[in-house]
Amino acid sequence: MSQLDLLVLGSGVAGLSAAVQAAASEPGVRVGVLSKADLAQATTRWAQGGVAAVLGGDPDSTDLHLADTLAAGAGLCDVDAVRVLVDEGPGRVQDLIALGAVFDLDAAGSLALAREGGHSVARVVHAGGAATGAEIERALVEAVRTTAASVMERWFAVDLLVEDGRCRGVVALDPSGVRHEVRATHTLLATGGAGQLYAVTTNPAEATGDGVAMALRARVAVADLEFVQFHPTALHHPQMPRPLLSEALRGHGALLRDVDGERFVEELAPRDVVSRAMAARMLAQGVTHLWLDATGLESFSSRFPTIAADLAAAGLDPAVDWLPIAPAAHYCIGGVLTDLDGASALPGLWAAGEVACAGVHGANRLASNSLLEGMVFAARVVEAIGRGKDGCEETGAMRPSNRLTLDAPAAPATDADPIKVREQIQHAMTIGAGVVRDAASLEGVDLAMPAPADRADVCEVRNLATVGAALVTAAAAREESRGCHTRNDFPTTQPVLARRFVIS
Repeated sequence: MSQLDLLVLGSGVAGLSAAVQAAASEPGVRVGVLSKADLAQATTRWAQGGVAAVLGGDPDSTDLHLADTLAAGAGLCDVDAVRVLVDEGPGRVQDLIALGAVFDLDAAGSLALAREGGHSVARVVHAGGAATGAEIERALVEAVRTTAASVMERWFAVDLLVEDGRCRGVVALDPSGVRHEVRATHTLLATGGAGQLYAVTTNPAEATGDGVAMALRARVAVADLEFVQFHPTALHHPQMPRPLLSEALRGHGALLRDVDGERFVEELAPRDVVSRAMAARMLAQGVTHLWLDATGLESFSSRFPTIAADLAAAGLDPAVDWLPIAPAAHYCIGGVLTDLDGASALPGLWAAGEVACAGVHGANRLASNSLLEGMVFAARVVEAIGRGKDGCEETGAMRPSNRLTLDAPAAPATDADPIKVREQIQHAMTIGAGVVRDAASLEGVDLAMPAPADRADVCEVRNLATVGAALVTAAAAREESRGCHTRNDFPTTQPVLARRFVIS
């Protein structure tokens, strides 16, 4: 394979947006997309709620969107990064519509806007009621298949290829398990998060923290790993990934109830607030789930056809049944540290989307800012490469002030079966580093990794152990409760800890 100009790792909204824009920006630019599953099998396709963006009309404004994002971020957002997000977001949504993505319209033919937790007004555009990610993925996959120079499906990126202090691509396994060097002038990590660290998650099986793990092994700085967002309203059901009961349901009036039928939290509070309240109520009442009461919602099936289908498959009727719910691991706030253009500390390596930490989300992501982040910062990566940028700047989360640097930990090796090791990691992380943590629970997280092997399943488990160990290290160091990091032994927020914890 000849060298690529840009190698994109991952096929979610960030990766595919970058691939489409790069291929369209300059004729002759060779863009390759490497995905460990089928191109359409990314976490993006599971996103339900929508895309938050100010698309005109009172009383909304980009300043209000910025304020809501900063409030959710609990003092740890980078203001400049959030300003980039809210200012450039509307244009990226319009780009997506021009590409063919179809969003829901209201009776007047305008984009229908929903309100979700933490938003002061309705500003979330959606598709198919609660199938936004699937529609975005569809539009982007179609565009990539017609524009990318190379599409490598079911290839697994094992490690970054670093030569003379620069990323030159990756070492990868092809579908038959043969190792290759996939070389590129620029490499974009768009590999998503690590929801599979936990036993209960809304993420697909592919979400194993591969990009962050590769960065840690290459000694590239990562940050904010202790902040893991648990979505409060995942359907309590054996299916995995857990079906998500979108925040849009609460935006339309669904209520949270405990086992006695009592409301116990403001339904449209930020996700960390709702998840903590649910965890506390479940502990107090000795139960494994609570209830979402959507019986008062009209036209449920037509408004939310995807959710209605999931509920029907589970034997539930939202018109008459309260829906069993419990928090599930949903989104990794932290990731590879980048500047405002997505440049990492390693020349030639870029990151965008859930794998990245540009400072947008702070200590807790505002609902429906994730798809927006992927679109905005993927475009900035392509634009920066186009103007010749080749290294990071001290902008966004890259600013050296208010940073605490921690050493990267290492999980010991084991000869145990990789499937068993994966289950052990998920159990340990769920018990010790879940919605609520303390020093004892974090110290009790015992992680190990299987011996190296040229097998994707083994590599995935090693990546989970690598990211899990780093997450536990950061969570133990953050002796406070902030955003979606809650310590029982340190229940208050400490102003002196309003800093980014960096591991490299």
